[in-house]
Amino acid sequence: MIEPFEKNLIRKGVISYGLSSYGYDIRVADEYLIFTNVYSTIVDPKNFDNKSFIYHKGEFCIIPPNSFVLARSVEYFRIPRKVMGICIGKSTYARCGIIVNVTPLEPEWRGYLTIEISNTTPLPAKIYSNEGIAQIIFIEADEETRISYADRKGKYQFQEGVTPPKVEVENGEGER
Repeated sequence: MIEPFEKNLIRKGVISYGLSSYGYDIRVADEYLIFTNVYSTIVDPKNFDNKSFIYHKGEFCIIPPNSFVLARSVEYFRIPRKVMGICIGKSTYARCGIIVNVTPLEPEWRGYLTIEISNTTPLPAKIYSNEGIAQIIFIEADEETRISYADRKGKYQFQEGVTPPKVEVENGEGER
């Protein structure tokens, strides 16, 4: 279900990751899309302009004041049909004004999780690659879902890298 899987909670000298009491603390990979206003584009999920961000790869990422980045998890997920995951931010970062968007991992979704990380402070904020960024809480249902993410061919199925927003075109064929 999670690969790579860390069976212990690793926390000495790092922001913790691995198996926790009722969930799993995921790590942020070393690739980021940092949002910028250099080109004065509008952030529009229906017409996303790749000039809205710059690509960064490294041991850490500095998020500009009052801005955000997209990143991805180190872990690859294969969510079972009877399970739903909920991604929530870690309190260590939240206490610094760094917020991770709450997002679902739907039944039968597979891929690396794209993580939205906001810096709510007026100061630059530092995120450490390959360390904990969020926790996934898993909820098992009594029975399988009638229609899973895979059944409806969800647009974020099998994500590999950091994935910007996608919206299906009106005729239902493809995405913008």
